[in-house]
Amino acid sequence: MTNHIDFFTEDTDYVVSEKSLRLWITEILTQEYDYQSYQINYIFCSDDYLHTINVDYLNHDTYTDIITFPLEVTDHHISSDIFISIPRVRENAKQYLQSEQDELLRVMAHGLLHLFGLDDKTDDDKALMRKAESKLIQLYYTL
Repeated sequence: MTNHIDFFTEDTDYVVSEKSLRLWITEILTQEYDYQSYQINYIFCSDDYLHTINVDYLNHDTYTDIITFPLEVTDHHISSDIFISIPRVRENAKQYLQSEQDELLRVMAHGLLHLFGLDDKTDDDKALMRKAESKLIQLYYTL
């Protein structure tokens, strides 16, 4: 099986640095979490596009910054579609006084961490998630 980390856009013209993000995500998958087989699709989209997915697939009539759809997660292989609202990322960056890049990295890491079994339903879970996100953001800057 060929490993892939791909980037797509829906209803936005957002451009990312695919090479550096692919290197970072590969490092997370293979070195941090020991997955040697993977297919991860990041789909950057508009608020309305992600809202429609949230309503249609999850019955949540709310705007969100990310939705992760695990397609296959085993001990050896991981596959997922991860949808990210670019307007939410930009708004959150302003609200939390973060750079847009760091907020995008946080959200991208957040999606992966859900696949790895982390949750953010309780305050304790949220604290663990934030700590793991911060660690992965720092990893990006060390590569």
